[in-house]
Amino acid sequence: MDRDEVDRALARLGAEHEAVETSLLALQDHAGRRLLEGAALSGVTKERWAAADAAISRLWTYFDAYSGALAAAREIRERRRWPTREELAELTERLRGPGVVIAGAGVEGAGLAERFSLAELVARMNELYAGSLDVVVAADAVWSALPARIDLLGAELHRTRALAHSVGVRPGEHPSGDDLEEITAELAALRAEVIADPLHFWVAVAGSSAPGGGRPDTRRYDRAARALDDVRREVEAVLTVRQDAEARLIALRDVLSRADRTLAEARTARIEVLAKIAASEVPAVSGPPTALQEQLAAAAEYRRRSQWHRLSPLLDALEDRAEEELRRARESLTAVTAPLAVRAELRGRLDAYKAKAARHGMAQDPLLVERYDTARRMLWSAPCDLRAAEQAVVRYQRATAETLVPRQQPLPDHHRPQGPGEEDA
Repeated sequence: MDRDEVDRALARLGAEHEAVETSLLALQDHAGRRLLEGAALSGVTKERWAAADAAISRLWTYFDAYSGALAAAREIRERRRWPTREELAELTERLRGPGVVIAGAGVEGAGLAERFSLAELVARMNELYAGSLDVVVAADAVWSALPARIDLLGAELHRTRALAHSVGVRPGEHPSGDDLEEITAELAALRAEVIADPLHFWVAVAGSSAPGGGRPDTRRYDRAARALDDVRREVEAVLTVRQDAEARLIALRDVLSRADRTLAEARTARIEVLAKIAASEVPAVSGPPTALQEQLAAAAEYRRRSQWHRLSPLLDALEDRAEEELRRARESLTAVTAPLAVRAELRGRLDAYKAKAARHGMAQDPLLVERYDTARRMLWSAPCDLRAAEQAVVRYQRATAETLVPRQQPLPDHHRPQGPGEEDA
């Protein structure tokens, strides 16, 4: 190397020395490293920190050797402005050759002494620094992210548990109470594991060039947070039940009362149908839903005792069953009164055709009078045979149509009305 090459090499190595020193001091002062030094570690973190801590110690040993070699080279260069050939040869050997010997630095089966050139020593220090920084940054990232979030979730858990106890959601009495105990135990265990073994909760990201190269693993925390959200919604539902219980119980009593009245009306109608309609199958009408009344009484007792967690599911089930009971009662009434509806329809049809015959002056036609009286007698007698009465109405209807046809003479085209005739009304 000539003088200029030596000066350039010394400048480059000096800049690298400064950069390495700055990095080592920053690593030494890193909050994550201080936490790792003082923590009771376990698992993956204990193993990796032991290796990283040893690597940091070797880093300082390498750096001291690097500093000494660089200082010695600078001392030779500063002896005179124009170094001699011998001095240039010595500087070339010091700056490029494997002249840095580090005693006692061998690891894992290597020799007890290592020889490096200054460039190799810089590369080695960079390698050890990157590995050590990865451990420190990853542990610090997990400690910065998870314990604080766990503590916030724990505070929310405490508030939810207090609220749950106030409405009777307790372990052994309500599933959500058991869930709260499981979440509490999970958060305590998770926090202890995160503090002792943060690297267990670190997910490496392939291809990342950033120190640490990954992100905290929050899956267990996320599961606990979702479970707490589910419990909170359940507790809020129970609170809603406490606020709305009286109104919902009143509404339930009203629905069941309407169902009872409808069934009573159906039973009365059935008696009337059996008395007034002959040859008709009338469905039986069930009695009042005693089981629902008993459950309604149990719901009222839960409310009186403030057992909201028991009242909540019972009210939901009762509301569905009460609406179903009212629908069933209405269908029963409709089925029972169907024959009366048929009789009413036949009566209306008979009177409509009589009115039609009267409009055409045929009300006193002997055949029509006879068939009308026959049909009317069947429809207004008790019990009424619906099948026979319907046939009588059909016969009167046909007789009316046949009687009216000869009376309706066709008009000339210029006298025909534009709309339908009266007989079509």
